[in-house]
Amino acid sequence: MAMTIAPSRLLNGAFLQASLGAALRRIGATLIALVLLGGAFAIVLAQVEGDRGIAPTASSADYEVRGIEVDERADTGEEAREQAWRRAQRLAWQQIEGPPVSDSQLSSMVSSIVIQQERIGPKRYIATLGVIFDRQRAGRYLGGAATSRSSAPMLLLPVTVSGGTFTTFEVRNAWQRAWAEFNPGRSRIDYVRPSGAGGDSLLLGYGQAGRRSRAWWRTTLDQYGAADALVPIARLHYQFPGGPVTGTFTARYGPDSRVLQTFELTAGSPAQVDDMLQQAVARIDSIYETALVDGKLQPDPTLTAGASGEIDPALQRLIDIGRAVRAREAAAAEAAEASANAQTGTAQVETATPAPVSSSNYTVQFETADGSAFDSALTSVRGTPGVRGVAVTSTAMGGTSVMTVSFSGTLDELAAALRARGFTVRQGANALAISR
Repeated sequence: MAMTIAPSRLLNGAFLQASLGAALRRIGATLIALVLLGGAFAIVLAQVEGDRGIAPTASSADYEVRGIEVDERADTGEEAREQAWRRAQRLAWQQIEGPPVSDSQLSSMVSSIVIQQERIGPKRYIATLGVIFDRQRAGRYLGGAATSRSSAPMLLLPVTVSGGTFTTFEVRNAWQRAWAEFNPGRSRIDYVRPSGAGGDSLLLGYGQAGRRSRAWWRTTLDQYGAADALVPIARLHYQFPGGPVTGTFTARYGPDSRVLQTFELTAGSPAQVDDMLQQAVARIDSIYETALVDGKLQPDPTLTAGASGEIDPALQRLIDIGRAVRAREAAAAEAAEASANAQTGTAQVETATPAPVSSSNYTVQFETADGSAFDSALTSVRGTPGVRGVAVTSTAMGGTSVMTVSFSGTLDELAAALRARGFTVRQGANALAISR
């Protein structure tokens, strides 16, 4: 029996099939987007989580002596260790040129013993130790307090170069550990030492050390409370497995990565690399101190100009000179005009001094796909007529950052000025969102 289907039913069936296909395609697109989003989230987590971060272990002004080698024998290993520690205290006291004291006085001044390496046998103890003397107790015998800090806060970015790989805080490394174990309490440099945990590995990568953008540097330094940056670089060359290791160390500073000094050290084997790095840290610290005394290690004025309303004195002098020149030219022009008016008999009309223009602060959101977009947006907004100042309040690479704009006008006028600069502007309640 032949079945006849009405044309309307055919159309309804085709419509249902098309709708079902469209719905399935939308569901598939949504699932793909969720998978990609989950993958991106996993990548970000992988960059932030993991075995990262070495917290600074010492930052006091105590007297510290490292690298003391001891080798003692006794009836037991425990007695040998006690003898070795007492001998290490005496040797450390001699290195800092302390006066003769008794063993009990010396022990009372020791705050801790740092074990760098040790081997304990049944009747023998061999170790490399560090001794830390309490500053208040030992200062009475040594005479004079610890050297006070005199530098501005400096953000430390230790860079390791090995096997063609440049590393800062991406993974734990020996150069980072050497700086974490360094005691800067008696140094004249005020080090700001990040631990490298969490977001440090993303924000303070090797790319930051070579960046030239002042806007990017200002945002980074503000987050860590620093005025400038120090970049000590360690290039390690392993000649062959188990063989000597040559280290080339460079002391750099500032956003332009200026070089202060370069030197080389050699370790006889990979087991001696840690000792070599500790020597390099102490030497680089002395290089930075010398640069500070010579007046070289000063915060870059371009990192502070415009960030907090303060201007470098040298730039301020140039601005004052320019204003004085313009004032003299204006006075000369006014005198010439007055003379001409006197000759022609024309009365000179005095003009009233315009009242100062007040400014208001507005919140502006801007898309920052990468560092170039971040810098471009800040530069364009700063150059907009009527803008008196810009301060970044939130930075989100790959998302939306936020700035506060001081503008001499209304929000509508600011929106119009930004549109004239080529931005697409969306206006809200006392806030704007701009994009290219």
